[in-house]
Amino acid sequence: MDANAQDRPHSPAKTRRRGVWIGLVILLLLGLYFGVNQLNMSTIKVGDPAPDFSATTQSGQVIRLQDYLGKKAVVLYFYPKDNTSVCTAQACAFRDAYEDFVAAGAEVIGVSSDSTESHRGFAEQQKLPFTLVSDADGAIRKAYRVPKTLGFLPGRVTYVIDRQGVVRHIFNSQLDGGRHIEESLRTVRELADGLRE
Repeated sequence: MDANAQDRPHSPAKTRRRGVWIGLVILLLLGLYFGVNQLNMSTIKVGDPAPDFSATTQSGQVIRLQDYLGKKAVVLYFYPKDNTSVCTAQACAFRDAYEDFVAAGAEVIGVSSDSTESHRGFAEQQKLPFTLVSDADGAIRKAYRVPKTLGFLPGRVTYVIDRQGVVRHIFNSQLDGGRHIEESLRTVRELADGLRE
């Protein structure tokens, strides 16, 4: 072995790789830390009453969860941001299945921190037939205790709320937007079947 090998500086590629690995380890540790903190938060569970809220829709109308109780089930879905790829695909999947939700006696409401104007443009561009509400101050997210991904990305969580205002199903997946529709549609159909029995 070359006696001077220890004195040689590392190659730039090796230094870069080491920096990438250190960065990944730090991100992983931060994700675990914030993930554990999110798990330790008191979360809403199936069977809990859904918190009421008041919010402005893309058409400027103010709605409350109370407006739907006794009449319809509500599929309340939280998503990170208008006009991003997964959020747009998810919204379009809800759009394409919207008549199935209506037939099962449910209303779909999307929630993000985007402004009413942003929601209006998003709904028009994607031809969304359902309601989007602005949660600019994060009050609805906080009331529903929607966890963040890696501690900073707004979570993507769907709550199915029955006509009595009770949470009947919760689905949480940041990347699988399509499954939110499958899970919630299955649940509202089960709720509708229960009403018919």
